[in-house]
Amino acid sequence: MRKYVSEFFGTLFLVLVGCGTAVVCGGFTGGTGMGFLGVVAISLAFGLALLCGAYSIGKVSGCHINPAVSLSMLILGKISFKDFWGYVVGQILGAFAGSVILKAIVSSTTQLSAANGYGANGYGELSGLGLNAGGAFIVELILTFIFVMLIIGVVTGEKTSHMGGVVIALALIGVHLIGIPLTGTSVNPARSISAAVVTGGPALSQLWLFIVAPLVGGVLAAIASKALRTDQAE
Repeated sequence: MRKYVSEFFGTLFLVLVGCGTAVVCGGFTGGTGMGFLGVVAISLAFGLALLCGAYSIGKVSGCHINPAVSLSMLILGKISFKDFWGYVVGQILGAFAGSVILKAIVSSTTQLSAANGYGANGYGELSGLGLNAGGAFIVELILTFIFVMLIIGVVTGEKTSHMGGVVIALALIGVHLIGIPLTGTSVNPARSISAAVVTGGPALSQLWLFIVAPLVGGVLAAIASKALRTDQAE
């Protein structure tokens, strides 16, 4: 249970800080903060939140805070089927808690606006660059594949596991830098579910893509890592 609670709080922090920065910066799809500095700020927020999580709850649960990561670890035999579901439930509940807190904060101010959503992902009219559904699916699949592959390689290698938190945080920053203008960058179904539900409207109807694509990316990363035997790297 400690592992599941850790995943709850880790995901809560990720959503509150990452999506909260997106709201402050004007949202993923517009606003005064959607220039270069806004993209960098949002990317750094997600990466730094993950870094904090890695060094605070990493020894308890591994700090997955992402169903795609947990699914890959299940396939690799790193966690049990029971733990997988415990992790995912904790992650989704934590993400919802983070989104609800963010919504309460925004509703208590006179300057912030949630017109662009609470960090919800999207394609088409919800994409900063007008990316269509097919393009969004490919982007989310590839970015998740790269991100999860790196996680597997870092945490299962004895020579790199001690610096895993820093490397993984940098990877998350990297995928956000390219993904924010395209889809808002999900690579994490839990954070996409909560943001879409709280935002509502078109974001909710597009949610399926940001659940399916990251999960497929996580599965492919696990399969590829097995084929390359990265889980046995020294």
